[in-house]
Amino acid sequence: MATIIHLASRNVKIFLRDRTAVFFSMLSVFIIIGMYAIFLGNTTVRSLQSFVGPEVEGVRWVVDAWIMAGILIVNSITVTLGVFGIMIDDENRKRLSGFLVAPVSRGKLVAGYLAAAIVVGILLSVLALILAEIYILSNGGGMMSLAGLIKVLGLLVYNVISSACLVFFIVSLIHTASGFSTFSTILGTIIGFITGIYLPIGVLPEALQTVVKFVPATHAAALMRQLMMEEALNKAFAAMPPQAYDEFTTVYGVRIFANAKEIMPPTMLLVIGGSGLLFLILSIFTMSRRKLG
Repeated sequence: MATIIHLASRNVKIFLRDRTAVFFSMLSVFIIIGMYAIFLGNTTVRSLQSFVGPEVEGVRWVVDAWIMAGILIVNSITVTLGVFGIMIDDENRKRLSGFLVAPVSRGKLVAGYLAAAIVVGILLSVLALILAEIYILSNGGGMMSLAGLIKVLGLLVYNVISSACLVFFIVSLIHTASGFSTFSTILGTIIGFITGIYLPIGVLPEALQTVVKFVPATHAAALMRQLMMEEALNKAFAAMPPQAYDEFTTVYGVRIFANAKEIMPPTMLLVIGGSGLLFLILSIFTMSRRKLG
């Protein structure tokens, strides 16, 4: 255990000291925020006003909470991916062979990278949550309740662990810096669509909606929105018929349906955790066969 902690600490320090790596791991988040500030925000506000009317209070709060919930999920994925870049760099610089000669077992070496990704992912996700709450409050939104905040923090940690395992499996199949860079670019491009930020899930083609429902990030984003938007939705839709609430939450991915039946939070949690466990097992298998150094 001491060896794993030492390796994880080493990887965390290397990542956080590299400001360029930290920046690029959060680049997708910065792009989403930029697009939101330029046109997505106003477009989404106008769309919501078509449901509840232009004079209803709480519309901006709903939209801000919706986008920030999605950003938190994106951040947990891209940051953990960025940390795994250390493993690719170590392999290309032949450091891994040196670690194995030390001697450090392959299992401890792998655990050190995974633990570092989880620790950094949690730290930066909590920081992102604080900034998200500040942004929502600065725009006239309300503060989450203590119970709601605890649930959000719990979901963040849960999702970071699952995301780290999923990303680790994919990275375990990559051996070169160029391959890692290409994958990072592809993920950064599609992550906004997967989480329903660029286009709400409800407006995607039916076939694509079916596909994204199999992606754990889709369920994580829906759960995060349910938690962060609860009070805002109650305020904005207080005087509206239930049909308007149902339509908005379905179109904007706050709730997810399969075969006309709503997927409930326990099932979503099972999808997130189960996929994390599955990819962890697959990662262990692929790393046991991988030639290190």
